[in-house]
Amino acid sequence: MDRRTFLAGIGAAGVLSLPASAAWAQLKKPVVGLVMKSLANEFFKNMQEGALRHVEERGDCTLIPLGIQSETDIDGQIALVENLITRKVDAIVIAPADSRALISPLVRAAKAGIKLVNIDVLLDANALKKHHVEIVFVGPDNKEGAKMSADVLAKALGAGGKVVILEGNPGAANGVQRKEGFMESIAQYKLDLLDSRTAHWETEEANTVFSNMLTAHPDIQGVMAGNDDMAIGVVKAIEAAGKKGQIKVIGFDGIAAIQPLIKNGEVLATVDQFGAQLAADGIDAAMKEIGGQTLTGWVKTPMKLETAATI
Repeated sequence: MDRRTFLAGIGAAGVLSLPASAAWAQLKKPVVGLVMKSLANEFFKNMQEGALRHVEERGDCTLIPLGIQSETDIDGQIALVENLITRKVDAIVIAPADSRALISPLVRAAKAGIKLVNIDVLLDANALKKHHVEIVFVGPDNKEGAKMSADVLAKALGAGGKVVILEGNPGAANGVQRKEGFMESIAQYKLDLLDSRTAHWETEEANTVFSNMLTAHPDIQGVMAGNDDMAIGVVKAIEAAGKKGQIKVIGFDGIAAIQPLIKNGEVLATVDQFGAQLAADGIDAAMKEIGGQTLTGWVKTPMKLETAATI
């Protein structure tokens, strides 16, 4: 029996439906809830798989991995946190879909004595401060990573290159930070920004949004996509428009599905932020918190620029 089964064995009245000896044994093994964004996104599928492997290797905790159906299902992610509070887990490791909307349920979790670790997408610091809650952030420098990828595109186009940006969720800090990185590259290399719109991290939405951009601006030369899923949607739109090889694209995340597109030149670059290791680092931080350590600030995690030369 694992700790998850133990928690499920406690009824609404708090009565155990499992043998007391088995239940007591599992009390010694902490339960960590991992709340991710859309599991339709390859990045978070990899994160979940890596987290499960890591917990199996550690052997000293039980993991409850949870994800939402789409990148914009913020209410669904709030419900997942509320569910973990009800189940009285020991810690929650979360990659929030929105940097502000998840604050209230996480504050409730903190008040319930649950340890919290923020990964991937930075929670709003001012909102946390207002509630007198401090949560360690384990994650990469999204702004720096976005500029690394955008610089490859900028150097390929040269000054005056006409580009557009496909943004992530407007309420997610990593979406904002990646756009900031793109804008720094645009300014440094004197590119011409024609348009910038959100596609909420989604492939099909990016396909539609970019198709509309291309209709409005048929002279687009480059695309800066906030993640690889959107970059894939852009590549499909380019092919459908008969412009394959005429428009250069960059992404962010380093998912496996983007690698063939980099190899054949349809995508110039991406940034691998090692999702599986990111989850593992978050779980390790949660276990330290459970063990009595107090973690604060930013634990910076690595990134790697991926191009045809490196892949």
